[in-house]
Amino acid sequence: MLKSLQAKNFAIIDEIDIVFNEGMIVLTGETGAGKSILVDALSLVLGERGGSNLIRDSNKRAEFSAEFVIDKHKRAKLWLSDQSLDDNDDCVLRRIVNPDGRSRAFINGNQVNLQTLKSLGELLVDIHGQHFHQSLGKTEVQRELIDHFGDLLLLKNKINTTFNSWNTLTKKLQSSQQIAKDRDARADLLDFQFQELNTLDLKVNEYDSITLEFSKIHNIEKLNNGINLILNNLQDSEITNAESLINNSVKSLNSLIEFDHALNEAKILLEGAAIQSSEAADYLRRYYSSIEFDPEKNRQLDERINNIKSIARKHRVEPTELHEVFEKIKNELDDLKDNEASQKNLKKDIENACNDYMILAKKLSDSRVISAKKLSSAVTKAMSSLGMPDGKFDINVTQNDTISSHGLDDINFLISANPGQAPQSIAKIASGGELSRMSLAIQVIASEGNYIPTMVFDEVDSGVGGAVAEMVGRRLSELGSKRQVLCVTHLPQVASQADSHFRINKLSDGKSTKVHVTPLNHDSRIEEIARMLGGIKVTERTRDHAAEMLSTKNN
Repeated sequence: MLKSLQAKNFAIIDEIDIVFNEGMIVLTGETGAGKSILVDALSLVLGERGGSNLIRDSNKRAEFSAEFVIDKHKRAKLWLSDQSLDDNDDCVLRRIVNPDGRSRAFINGNQVNLQTLKSLGELLVDIHGQHFHQSLGKTEVQRELIDHFGDLLLLKNKINTTFNSWNTLTKKLQSSQQIAKDRDARADLLDFQFQELNTLDLKVNEYDSITLEFSKIHNIEKLNNGINLILNNLQDSEITNAESLINNSVKSLNSLIEFDHALNEAKILLEGAAIQSSEAADYLRRYYSSIEFDPEKNRQLDERINNIKSIARKHRVEPTELHEVFEKIKNELDDLKDNEASQKNLKKDIENACNDYMILAKKLSDSRVISAKKLSSAVTKAMSSLGMPDGKFDINVTQNDTISSHGLDDINFLISANPGQAPQSIAKIASGGELSRMSLAIQVIASEGNYIPTMVFDEVDSGVGGAVAEMVGRRLSELGSKRQVLCVTHLPQVASQADSHFRINKLSDGKSTKVHVTPLNHDSRIEEIARMLGGIKVTERTRDHAAEMLSTKNN
């Protein structure tokens, strides 16, 4: 269950810290006081998206955190364990939204991405918004309710995975078949290119190697002249050369060392330089003797380089990339040759995937029919207590031939609100009040079928009143005996059925506006429910009425 909720610098919230109990909890207050803003704050910490426009003070970040007790929530504990995010029986979610709109999310102190936060949030809290009835006529919403109520989400996820596998294989086969149409022409071209490259027989790194060798032969005169110049500077010059200069310097240091032995280090360095200079000269003489201009070798290398460059231009690549081109052409030729066998294997894989899909889809359809019957019966029964005693609710589940990621079923919610009236699609119901009550009944009943421990109802009781409102309150209270229920409401009949009660006030000092959340005791609950009953002027009679409503809770 939700143990606490904190929010800071969010919309008209400066800072709040609310501790929740088990059972049914109501949030009440004047219109615009900020009740639904608390639901928005909870939604954000559960992973819903939000930007910098939510921040109260644009110079500071908005912060949200929620603590949950999950000692009895096996699915959440298993999920946390699988993600290596578990921390005993407590679970703390945290979200930070920066002024630039970027956000960070945390689970038990570990930073996670938003999708991971949302995945866990969907296991912990189920939020029903005040405008849910407006989307109740949509096919995807109806399908989600059936699957939610029947606890069929895992089965539907398996179908989605199988469908994606089948779809990927089908696209691969289509691509293979398209390639096969142009296979002969493509194969001829590839075969010509393969033979040309195969004849070229280009080795890895060969181009770089022969380019360097060609450069050496082509510039042999420059090499000879340069080496002669260096040897002259090192040893051969009669007037000055490096070797004689260094040796003279060593002799000079010998005459100076007797005055300061510190110069001995310089002498050692110069003697080393003399040795290295002599060795360098010996190496250059050997190199000079080893090189000679070979016209035939020069011609062969030039021809080889030009041939490589010519073929590289045909393929619009650098010469050094030709080896990769050859391997790619070879692989594609192999694929073309194996295309027929590959298509045969793909067709077999598609057939297997389709069979797996159909088995799962049939199982899901059968489960949806069972779920639909149970939900139809329960909602029909609930309609009587919501002011539609002769109403009937029915869910039509029919299979089609179209394979999709959510199964083969078409689902249609049908309702008959009056005696003698044939059931018709819920999307065609004209009365907003009826649709509102139907929406509430479906949400409450559907919630009983799932495992989520905390339910949030944000003004879903709008459009009802009187005895119907009292029945709504009792139904939510019954739901609260099995799990935690948070309800934002304007109805005193609903508020009086709660186990705990918070009043939301919007306070202003003329410069800024803040939300204040107050937990109510028995006496303050009487005052709040009396305000909800009597409006601006609260009389003793309305207080007595409020006290009576509280005293008859669940009676």
